[in-house]
Amino acid sequence: MITNKEENRELDVRRLREAGVEVWVSVIETVPRAIDAMEELFDSVLRWPRPEWLATARELWCGEPAPARARVAVPIWRDPWMVVGRDTFTGDLLARAGLPNVFASYADRYPTLDVATIDGAGADVVLLPDEPYVFTADDGPEAFTTPTELVSGRLITWYGPSLVEAHTFLRHLGG
Repeated sequence: MITNKEENRELDVRRLREAGVEVWVSVIETVPRAIDAMEELFDSVLRWPRPEWLATARELWCGEPAPARARVAVPIWRDPWMVVGRDTFTGDLLARAGLPNVFASYADRYPTLDVATIDGAGADVVLLPDEPYVFTADDGPEAFTTPTELVSGRLITWYGPSLVEAHTFLRHLGG
């Protein structure tokens, strides 16, 4: 069984292991760790050849981060409002793309904040993804005076083949 620490409860993993199920757990808080985990998944767990996108993603994302060009805030939920905080794949991905997260130093990984705090945090742009909450042109941007940009959640939260497309997309965002 393939699991992820952030997406699966420790209790469930423990119960599966106690039932004799082999469970592989990834812990992904940075882009390099995500790519390492995918390599381990293909090499050791699945025993499949690594796909080409994985080498391309390593080449694109695991070097020096791009210089910061715009500070971002990334709400991921509404009612209550929650944002991407510290030690997250999304935060690391954006920082590597030159888009540091204004909430990266918060104590929580996904702080619950009011709109005024999000809007007043000093972001140059508020990125509104379409997952896990589906922000749309009519549901999200109206809450902020800070400029907003609707983005594909797949491009900023998924650590798979979309990393290649994300690099191209994020190079042009906020600059």
